Amino acid sequence: MNWNPFSRKDKTSSEVDEKLDSTHTTAGKGRPTPKRRDAEKARLTPIAPKDRKAQRKAANARRRERENSEYEAMRTGDLRNMPKAEQLPWRIYIRDYVDARYNLGEYFMIVIVVLLFAALGATYVFPQASLVILILMYVYLFAIIIDTWIMWRSLKKKLIDKFGERAVARGMRSGYYAWSRALQIRAWRLPKPRYKKHGNYPK
Repeated sequence: MNWNPFSRKDKTSSEVDEKLDSTHTTAGKGRPTPKRRDAEKARLTPIAPKDRKAQRKAANARRRERENSEYEAMRTGDLRNMPKAEQLPWRIYIRDYVDARYNLGEYFMIVIVVLLFAALGATYVFPQASLVILILMYVYLFAIIIDTWIMWRSLKKKLIDKFGERAVARGMRSGYYAWSRALQIRAWRLPKPRYKKHGNYPK
């Protein structure tokens, strides 16, 4: 009987080594294990979009859709879907107050166009009349300035009493908002006036 006391030990050690090699190869899939620093760097690397042009195009389409929706809301008077700035309570008050007045500035475009054509016609027929028309144009512009100043002075007091100083703060640009709306033809104003005629002053 040939018995070798070390044969089983050798065989066992050989089997363990083979299993370790097999496990290491399977876990690593034939590749060396990456260093921790490299693995963290790979995770922190931002993933760039595959198609930047498509993303930009989609973003522009979403923006146009939002702008069209807001324009339609201002045209129809849908306050909930208007831009956030137009939903401010003091801006609503400013619009209603300006729309209720007969502003000299709301006829600005019409009057200026008429006077310009009159001045051109007078140049060929009666040149001296051109000077008169020019004077009338400056008088009208000066009257608009006075009327707008009176409007804003009264409106500013009402805004402070109702909404506080923040309604007339510089960042709110309430004065410019009221002035620019007063110079627009009533039918062209956006958001549209809530009332068809003048005289409906806000409370």
